[in-house]
Amino acid sequence: MRVLVIHGPNLNLLGERQPEVYGTATLAEIDAFIASLARELKVELDSVQFNGEGEIISAIHDARTRYDGIVINPGAFAHYSYAIADAIASVSIPVVEAHLSNIAAREPHRRISVTAAACAGSVSGFGRNSYALALRAVVNLAEK
Repeated sequence: MRVLVIHGPNLNLLGERQPEVYGTATLAEIDAFIASLARELKVELDSVQFNGEGEIISAIHDARTRYDGIVINPGAFAHYSYAIADAIASVSIPVVEAHLSNIAAREPHRRISVTAAACAGSVSGFGRNSYALALRAVVNLAEK
C-alpha cells in the first residue's frame, strides 16, 4: 500500500512559525514521525510540501493512479480553496485531512474547512499525532 502526505503552504516553516500554535517540531521531524508509523503499518509513504495551490491540485491528480490514499494538511487553503476541494472530490482514493492545531478553536476565518467536506474525514488539534491518526484512518479506508 502507498500513501502520499501533502503538506500545504507555510508548513515548511514549522518549528519557527508560531510555535505556540503549531508546536516546535520541524516539518522534517513530523515527516520522520509519520514515516516511522508507516513502517510499522507496512505502508510506503511519500511526503511533499507545496506553497502553491496549483502544485497541491496537481499532486492530488497525480496521486490517483500512483497511491492508495492521501493525507493532506492544506494549511490556510483549507479555509477557502474550492479548487483543492474539487480536486479531492475528483479522485477515487480516500483522502483524510489533518491539522496540527484545533481549527475549530482558532480565529473565526480558520474555523471552517471547505476542503474537509470533500475528504473522508478530518483530524485536528493533536499536533503531529493528527497526522498519525489521519494515516491510520486512510490506511483503514484504503484496505476496505
